Amino acid sequence: MTKKADIGSKRLISRDPQAWSRWVTGLSDVQALDTLSSEFQWVSRESDVLIKVNSPEHGPFLLLNELQLHYSSRMPRRMTAYAALARERYNMPVFPSLINILPPKSAKPIPDHYESSFLGLVARQDYKTINLWEVEAEQVFREGLSGLLPFVPVLKDGGSEAVVQRAVQELRRDPQLEEFEPLLAFFAGFVLELPLVQEIMRWDMTVLRESPWYEQILQEGEQKGIQEVALNMLSKGMSAEEISDLTGLTVEQVQHLSATFSQ
Repeated sequence: MTKKADIGSKRLISRDPQAWSRWVTGLSDVQALDTLSSEFQWVSRESDVLIKVNSPEHGPFLLLNELQLHYSSRMPRRMTAYAALARERYNMPVFPSLINILPPKSAKPIPDHYESSFLGLVARQDYKTINLWEVEAEQVFREGLSGLLPFVPVLKDGGSEAVVQRAVQELRRDPQLEEFEPLLAFFAGFVLELPLVQEIMRWDMTVLRESPWYEQILQEGEQKGIQEVALNMLSKGMSAEEISDLTGLTVEQVQHLSATFSQ
């Protein structure tokens, strides 16, 4: 069996967990001690990363990272469960964070806590919500946040050709980061014309199909991520066969999207 391409969130964050931890928590002196995801047996999905960190002021605690392509209404309850499991397993304070990659269709605010009440008893779990489309692309370059480089095209002010090319150059400077170029190309497909994306970087659907990111897209009932890329390609006049080769959708699926797009 072919080994899955390791371009998921665990691999991204593990490249520089300290820079990531400081960015998420906002604590400039926090130290990343260990990545505990492989030991966190209750949560085996590729979108979850658990880091043990230490702060001179707050002491040791766990940073729980949940990366989602699209926000789901199930996330507040899920974040509560993840935080509780981490506290129970490691007996440490937990700082949960939810990172949403692509903006929702609805303008409804994304919650930063879960709350329920039953028979006069109230349960509440706060967590930090980070929406990548609100994060300045320049911050990634300025602070050396290598784990965010593949997402630059969907960051605030990150969708121009010049900024995307800068992200490509940063990835190629580090042989261990260069493997994420197909992921950068995928997200660039949301904001740039596909011929341009293919011209300036490596678009490799074989790598993407083997990655946990592609699996997560397929697990979403409507394959929203792939469909959005395909619709963008249709708007640029690409053929159904070309779109099928690039996205992994069947020609029939693309033709169905085309019919919907034309209505």
